Amino acid sequence: MFERLKTFFHHGPRKPEPLPEPDAKLALGTLLVRVARADNTYLFEEISQIDRTLSKAFGLNPVEAAKMRATCERLAHEITDDARMSALIRENVDYAHRVETVQALWQVAWADGITDAREAALVQLVEDALGVAPADNDAARSAAVIP
Repeated sequence: MFERLKTFFHHGPRKPEPLPEPDAKLALGTLLVRVARADNTYLFEEISQIDRTLSKAFGLNPVEAAKMRATCERLAHEITDDARMSALIRENVDYAHRVETVQALWQVAWADGITDAREAALVQLVEDALGVAPADNDAARSAAVIP
C-alpha cells in the first residue's frame, strides 16, 4: 500500500482523458446537466433523474449511465453553447424523440421539487432550438411526471 501511495505522489494525479466530440447522445446528457445546474445547485435528486433518463434512453446499466453523466458533466463545463447541443439533437434525432427530450428536460428541472425560473427558461430555450411545436412542448411538460 505504501508503494502505491509513493507512486501516486511521485507521478502526481492522472490527467483527465480528453473529452469526446459531442454527438446527439452526449448532447442530451449535457443539456440535462446544464438544466440541473441552471439554478446554481446540483442535487442528488437531479443527478439520479439524469442517470435514470440516460439509462432508459440508451439501454445503459446504472454504472454506464453514471459514467456517461460524468462525461456530460465535463462537457457541460467546457461547452456552454446550448444552441449547439440542441442542434446536434435536432439534426440527428427524429421528432418523437425530440419531444421525449423536452419531457426529460422538464423531469430534471422538477426533480428536486423546486421550480426555478432559470431552469424553466433554459428548458424553454432548448424547446425552441429543438424545433418542437408549442402544443407538443406543452404535452411533454404535462407528461413530465417524476417516476
